[in-house]
Parts: sequence; structure tokens; C-alpha cells
Amino acid sequence: MMKNSAATKAGLSGGLSASELIDRRIQELGDWRGAMLGRVRALLKKADPDIVEEWKWMGTPVFSHDGIVCTGETYKSVVKLTFAKGASLKDPARLFNSSLDGNTRRAIDIHENEKVNETALKALIRDAVALNTAGKTTKKTTTKKTKKTKPAAVPQKKAAAARKKAAPARRAGR
Repeated sequence: MMKNSAATKAGLSGGLSASELIDRRIQELGDWRGAMLGRVRALLKKADPDIVEEWKWMGTPVFSHDGIVCTGETYKSVVKLTFAKGASLKDPARLFNSSLDGNTRRAIDIHENEKVNETALKALIRDAVALNTAGKTTKKTTTKKTKKTKPAAVPQKKAAAARKKAAPARRAGR
């Protein structure tokens, strides 16, 4: 059984856990969409045994690990996996086929009888989890400097100086 979020355990979903609500959704669909959602859910767990199931936005299955990994939405003709930070993920297998214009999300629309590249999907899930967990560790890592470069703060100092010069002009215009 997958982990559930505290919100669903607190009884905000009629006393049912997120896992139970997702189970119920799969059963209620009773067609290829339910079977596909169940299959994708199993792949999520295989890719990341610590994934947390949540039930948000009035009935959307959400899979999280240190932030949202993806949602599992079902529509009339498609099961949609929307990756919250999909635009930041490499997709060498070209699984993303929807929501390609945005700056943040990317989605995979799975149609009836469509074969899913399970190996590539699990790799994408692992990469999404790694992206969520990056920077969350307390260990300090050190890197060896190979050559001297200007500090990254130089453009920030220039921008701060420009704002400072512009501040009197803004005050005068009030």
C-alpha cells in the first residue's frame, strides 16, 4: 500500500484515504481508463516506492515525493499524466505529447489501446523525483574549481545599483 497524505487521513475526503479514493475511481471507471490508471499507478510505485498518493482538486489523483511528481487524470478519451515540473525534465523517449507550450508542466496523453513505454516512463518518474528532492539534502558538497571566474553576484550588484539610481526618479514622479 502506498503512503497517503495527511490531508486525506484527516478525513477531508469522507473518511477515505487517498489510496482508497483512487481505488474507487479505478473501479468506477470500469473500462480501459481505469485499467490504465491502475497500471500507471503500479509503475509509479515501482519507480519510487516512497511515492505518496494524494487526492486533490475535487477528485484528482496526485502522486508526490517532496513535491508533486504528476497527476493522473482521466477524461473521455484519454488518461493524462501531468508532470508538475515536466518542462525541466529530459525526455529522450519523447513520452511528453501534450501541454508542450508551457514553461513548467508537460503531460503524457495515453489513448485506448496505446502501448506505454514502461521503461522510459519509470525513468521519467525517477527523474521527476530526483528534481523534487534536489537541494533538499543537508549534506554540503564541494566542487573543485578549475579556473577563476568572476563571481555570479556581479550582475546582481549592477542591477541593484541601477534600481538605486532609478529610485529617486520614481519618488519624484509621485
